[in-house]
Amino acid sequence: MNDELLEKVNHLPDKPGVYLMKDAQDHIIYVGKAVVLKNRVRSYFQSSRNHSPKVQAMVSRIADLEYIVTASEIEALILECNLIKKHRPKYNISLRDDKTYPYIKVTTNEDFPRLYATRRVQKDGARYFGPFTSAGAVHESIKLMRKLFPLRSCRNLDARRPCLEYHIKRCLAPCAGFVDRETYNGMIKEVCLLLEGRSDAVVQSLKKRMELAAEELQFEQAAKLRDQLAAVEKVREKQNIVTGAGDQDAIGLARSALGTCVQVYFIRSGKMVGRDHFLLAGSDQEEDDVVLAAFIKQYYSQSTFIPKELLLPMDVPEQALLSDWLSQLKGSRVTVEIPKRGTKKDIVTMADGNAAIVLSEQEGKIKAHSEQTEGAMADLGRYLGLQAPPIRMECFDISHIQGSETVASMVVFENGMPKKEAYRRYKLRTVEGKPDDFKSMQEVVSRRYGATNQPIPDLIIIDGGKGQLSAALTIIRGSGLLDVPVIGLAKEFEYIFCEGQSDPLILPRHSQALYLMQRIRDEAHRFAVTYHRTLRSKRNMVSVLDHVPGIGAKRRKALWDHFGSLPKIKGATVEELAAAPSMTFPAAQAVYDFFRQQR
Repeated sequence: MNDELLEKVNHLPDKPGVYLMKDAQDHIIYVGKAVVLKNRVRSYFQSSRNHSPKVQAMVSRIADLEYIVTASEIEALILECNLIKKHRPKYNISLRDDKTYPYIKVTTNEDFPRLYATRRVQKDGARYFGPFTSAGAVHESIKLMRKLFPLRSCRNLDARRPCLEYHIKRCLAPCAGFVDRETYNGMIKEVCLLLEGRSDAVVQSLKKRMELAAEELQFEQAAKLRDQLAAVEKVREKQNIVTGAGDQDAIGLARSALGTCVQVYFIRSGKMVGRDHFLLAGSDQEEDDVVLAAFIKQYYSQSTFIPKELLLPMDVPEQALLSDWLSQLKGSRVTVEIPKRGTKKDIVTMADGNAAIVLSEQEGKIKAHSEQTEGAMADLGRYLGLQAPPIRMECFDISHIQGSETVASMVVFENGMPKKEAYRRYKLRTVEGKPDDFKSMQEVVSRRYGATNQPIPDLIIIDGGKGQLSAALTIIRGSGLLDVPVIGLAKEFEYIFCEGQSDPLILPRHSQALYLMQRIRDEAHRFAVTYHRTLRSKRNMVSVLDHVPGIGAKRRKALWDHFGSLPKIKGATVEELAAAPSMTFPAAQAVYDFFRQQR
């Protein structure tokens, strides 16, 4: 310890609080809490024989520390969770990518709430459900809710007439005033109950409303409610009864050489309504109970729902403190239990087993990914006779329609994966009218390899046969790249043409090397075609706007840059058109009238 750090450690207070360890660059590398700050922080700088290698490595990097005194241990726990989430210190156990977990947002702060996915939780009066580890699960839930309930999806509530969603019975058209706020919010209440996993309450409400509608001879409304009820019943069939009444989260833990996985089973009103898994980083040298306690702190500090009971596979440090903290978050008592027998024990055991399965699947994915990247590069290098696997590969493709709007693309793969920030697209200048793929290829490789201070690839791939390869080689070798291998990839049979060889190389039909070549070729084609379509769309839009009085080249470009597409220009109001740069109200009126006269 330096003198300044030693002075701080010696004068730490005998009070609860949070401490922040910093390195020489003033980066926070660890956040912890303590019942007595002086005792806890001093323990790091005493004999290192009892410390794990991780703690020893952390202590060796500590150059400074800060501390915050709190009134109680619970306050210290809350502050610790917030600081870990904010700073993501290197030596703290953390949820992988926890900043990007998606939530379902119900905008209950609006008169007629909407339902959509978000990755930002704000204190704006809306309700949030999550976090989820899978964006697919979020969108699947939203899709189900919109199928069950006619929710609005538009952002504006000032429409003059309802849109198509209303006419196909997918929305009640609050934007046009076709539904009152009380009826709509009653539906939103049922949506929230379903998202909480409380399908029983929704079923009772729908049955009551259906029977009431039938008694009042509103048979069409009763039929709609009957269909909704049937759909909700299908959802209930997937929710198995596992315990008695109550809300519980059963947590399982599994570890392997890959890392640590925590599985959470969500039990609401005694029914299993879902599950999710979370991978943890920085837990390699920590004990299982420490890892589990760290997960509970991080997960429930950002969870939108706290159950009445947590079922754990083992005792965790400060179990009573965690229970008090969770109770404070929820506003009512939360118990933390380690079941020893019975149904609860079975659920926790099942969660443990599923966490192990997730880790096994992750290992399989990593192995498959390795085969598709590093393995594929090694195979390709061997088939091509290269001294080393091609780490950086660049592939070129040409796109045009009968010679018009000729463009080219260059895509880059590094370590077998797309490197999209290195992609380039070219609007070709030398070829106009009659298509000439050979000259087009010469222009694009000349512009790429004629530039200075550019990275040199390990392999250049030309999308085409012998002709395109020969044309490209003339320019590439002339630019001084004498040792970089260049190959041509023919579309039809995926033959590979190599420099100086008359016969093509045929890769094994099911080899990872061939699959890698196909992915690179398809990506280059996609990127070129996308750019070509963009240019063609611009040209078509300009040709239409040419007929509008008062719209010249400058205003055409302004409209395109502002709206991005012709349908958006057609659907814009006069005020929205006038808001575009360089547009005036008379010019906006002319554009608006022009498209209305064409209908």
